[in-house]
Amino acid sequence: MEIEELSNCEALPLLSLNHVSLICRSVWASARFYEEVLGFVLIKRPSSFKFNGAWLYNYGIGIHLIENPSLDEYDTVNELRPINPKDNHISFQCTDVGLVKRRLREMGMRYVTALVEDDGAKVDQVFFHDPDGYMIELCNCENIPIIPLSSCSFKPMGQSFKKQTPNKCGFMETVMETVMMESLSLDMMNFSF
Repeated sequence: MEIEELSNCEALPLLSLNHVSLICRSVWASARFYEEVLGFVLIKRPSSFKFNGAWLYNYGIGIHLIENPSLDEYDTVNELRPINPKDNHISFQCTDVGLVKRRLREMGMRYVTALVEDDGAKVDQVFFHDPDGYMIELCNCENIPIIPLSSCSFKPMGQSFKKQTPNKCGFMETVMETVMMESLSLDMMNFSF
């Protein structure tokens, strides 16, 4: 019954990913990483914040850093962990994966690569950690088309939700679509290997 209720709900008026917030041990070290490695730019942050942090922006996405020097008390991110493409990560589209690998080698950074293939399309992936152990992926994921599994259409980029009629379509319209989404999720987790 829950699936029927979901299909009658209007989709939320989302526009795009705005930012990702990350807790870090050192705002300075993390900001330097996101500037020098990924090309983000420090931007003004609201003056009402009473804690140490930084905002960065580029590529239409924000990165908000929140400093917690005692992060080590809660997590062991300063241990050299294996780079596991199946771990939580932030992924950025890039145009030249070969150049990314060369630059990471020049900087002495550890990384792993993976190749995803589907119907003749190939996606190259590069995974590495930021100074706090968060996983970053750079890929040419646009090589694999985005094909909806339901009758719902995607909202065009840049279109304001106020100008469009509400989308009453959800990804879980039928039991079959739910099974297909679960199967796709499992397949996507295994693509990296």
